[in-house]
Amino acid sequence: MSKVTSSPPNPAHGRSPRIGILFVNLGTPDEPTPSAVRRYLAEFLSDRRVVEIPPLIWKIILHGIILRVRPAKSAKKYATVWTKEGSPLLVWTQRQAQYLRGHLGEELKSRGLPSDLLKIEVGMRYGNPSLASAWEKLKAQNCDRVLVLPMYPQYAGSTTGTACDVVFDLLKRERFMPAVRTIQSWHDDPNYIDALAKHIGAYWQKHGRPQKLLMTFHGVPKFTLMKGDPYHCLCQVTGRLLADKLGLSANEWQLTFQSRFGRAEWLKPYTDETLKALPAQGVKSLHVVCPGFPADCLETLEEIAMEGKEDFLHAGGEKYEYIPALNDSALLIRALGELAMKNLQGWLDTPPTAAALEQQVARAKAIGASN
Repeated sequence: MSKVTSSPPNPAHGRSPRIGILFVNLGTPDEPTPSAVRRYLAEFLSDRRVVEIPPLIWKIILHGIILRVRPAKSAKKYATVWTKEGSPLLVWTQRQAQYLRGHLGEELKSRGLPSDLLKIEVGMRYGNPSLASAWEKLKAQNCDRVLVLPMYPQYAGSTTGTACDVVFDLLKRERFMPAVRTIQSWHDDPNYIDALAKHIGAYWQKHGRPQKLLMTFHGVPKFTLMKGDPYHCLCQVTGRLLADKLGLSANEWQLTFQSRFGRAEWLKPYTDETLKALPAQGVKSLHVVCPGFPADCLETLEEIAMEGKEDFLHAGGEKYEYIPALNDSALLIRALGELAMKNLQGWLDTPPTAAALEQQVARAKAIGASN
């Protein structure tokens, strides 16, 4: 059982409590080097939500084979997308959180609430900054209510589920527990679908429309679907809603799954196999979008924008373009702002002032003395 921490009670007397938003993403290596990637993969692939092979067998495979071979190969891939500011995923996630702070601050002011009522901190499920460090920052800012906002539009046990596991473990260690809410899934959020559609529409206005739009989502093993994970169904809903919003006919779009690993069957159809097959089916012009990734990362920039393009063109395709993720666009920030406000209902009352808190303490002391 988790040990209760001895940290000071939170909220502290004399300070108005605040509401925290834990802005969660998957994570990234600290550097595009084999040693940094090895550390990251060791944490990521040791998660029982991610790999459900019997632990003893998997430990032998992971430490005996994968962590000896894969880090060097993955580091080379990371190096192709690394920026001067660092990992694309971390850079975009931090910008999203920064702009969301400003957006929500203005929204609070328009409602007559303190613009600093909400505190937002970024936490990665794997790597840095960790969820634990983000949690401590929210505590230090006197947050007695915390909204967990996972940057995974479609719920999966291996993404949103495992992030919530960490949050609940952190919660168990608190003597004075804050109230916690989690956003399970926003795969069908109207504002998110609208943001994606407008983003794609703007791209088409500039670059022209393709014969087909391919929507590719991160894959998961098929057995997770058989065990009740809703991820496959949620991706299908996102795809249909986006296609409808764009006014696409059935033959103008297709949905696939990428990034499979190992020998087990994963969700189909596979993105790489589809890209190699489309030219023979008469599709010579293709645009690809990743509706499950609000921020560009290795899986979008290297696997789809680079490897995917090579597969398609080598198979006989003529025009291939990757449509970037929403990243820090105003469209996404507005959608996230609406999503947050919707899930903060009931928490946005004007917080008590320091003076009011002191009066509450004084009254409590007086009652205690009289008894």
